[in-house]
Formats: sequence, structure tokens, C-alpha cells
Amino acid sequence: MKNKNKVRILLVEDDPNLNSVLKDYLDVLGYEAVVARDGEEGLLAFRSRRIDLCILDVMMPKKDGLTLAREIREKDAEVPIIFLTAKGLKEDRIEGFRAGCDDYITKPFISEELNLRIEAILRRCAVRHGRQPMTQDETFNVGQYIFDPYNMILTIKGSDKKLTRKEAALLRLLCLNKNKLLTREDALMSVWGTDDYFIGRSMDVFITKLRKHLKDDPNITITNVHGSGFKLEIRE
Repeated sequence: MKNKNKVRILLVEDDPNLNSVLKDYLDVLGYEAVVARDGEEGLLAFRSRRIDLCILDVMMPKKDGLTLAREIREKDAEVPIIFLTAKGLKEDRIEGFRAGCDDYITKPFISEELNLRIEAILRRCAVRHGRQPMTQDETFNVGQYIFDPYNMILTIKGSDKKLTRKEAALLRLLCLNKNKLLTREDALMSVWGTDDYFIGRSMDVFITKLRKHLKDDPNITITNVHGSGFKLEIRE
């Protein structure tokens, strides 16, 4: 069996039968499962210990999964989140990704699908963090700006602008690839955990927002490379 004993998964599901079945399944796979029955209980569980991955039902009493995901993201920008939902509409999936999830599973599903999705996300996170781990003291000089990705703050001439989690993650990738091509696929997989077409359209909106955030330095350009990706160009 793979060494998963250090991977702790928070499972928040209000259906007691499904909650029990999934906990037993995660235990059999070798994960440490922390269970909660509603969003409020889930948030308390998340705040009380280290969590490596979250599985959240969307429709729950007291606090729904979307709200819980947003609150988790305020505390931790990196922990992977998988949504469980009875809804399969593209609009609902997009809303879930905007709330900060990394993957989406529509009920009913087979347990093996959940296992494969968990393994894929953990593998992706390991590769991502192994290549370019983020530290609290990491900063980038972006033209006249100073960018603090850990605290999601962009500063110019003593004025701070707070970025959203996705804006900060996307700008960090651009900074790591300064004056080089950042492919759409790499950006989508690193920030959103998917290369879904509709999420790709959403990413274009975030690129536009970053251009506005950086507009006070005319030497900074985020260029669209047609059909390939984006490039952060800084004229010295």
C-alpha cells in the first residue's frame, strides 16, 4: 500500500449514511479521515488541526459548501478542495471553481472515481509544491511594484492592494516565468486544477484584472500569446 498515513482528509457531508460509508472507504485506503456533519462543524474541524485535503458537500445545513470553501480559502490558499454535489450543470461547476475548489464530483459516483481524483490532486500538488514551493518571505519586484504572494498584496509607492487568491496565484506564476511564455494549460492546472474550457474563459477575466492592477507602471505588459498563453514582460 502507498504511504498515505500522513494525509489527513476533512470530509464534510450532512447525509449520515454517505458520511459513514465514505469515512470507512477513506480509512481502508489508508487516509486519516476527519468527519463533520455540516459547514459550521467543518470549519471548526479545519481550524483545529492540519488538513491536507477537503471533501465538501455543496448542499448542507447551517453553512453550505460554497461558503465553507470560501472561508477555508481565507485561511489556506493551497489546500485542495473537492466538492460533492447532486448538481451537474456547468454553471454550478463554474460557481464551485470560483469558490476555490480544485475538483468536482457529481452524485451518484463510484468510490473508485473519488479515489482516483484524490490521488490525482495530491500528485499534482506534490509536483507543484516540489517545483516552486511558496514561502512566507517570498517577494517579487515587478517593475515599480513589490508583490507578496503569500499575503496576496501588491504594493507601489507605499500603497497596498489586496489581491484575491486566484489573482495572486496567477500573478505568482507569471512572475516565476517573467519574460517567458506561461502556457494556458500550466496556468489552469496550477491555479484551478483543471484545463476545462469554461474555466479558461474565466482565467481571461483574471488576466484583465491583473493588467488593471499593474497599470500604474507603463513598463509592465501582460501579453496574450495567441493560442498558447501569456507572457509577463517588464521593460528595464
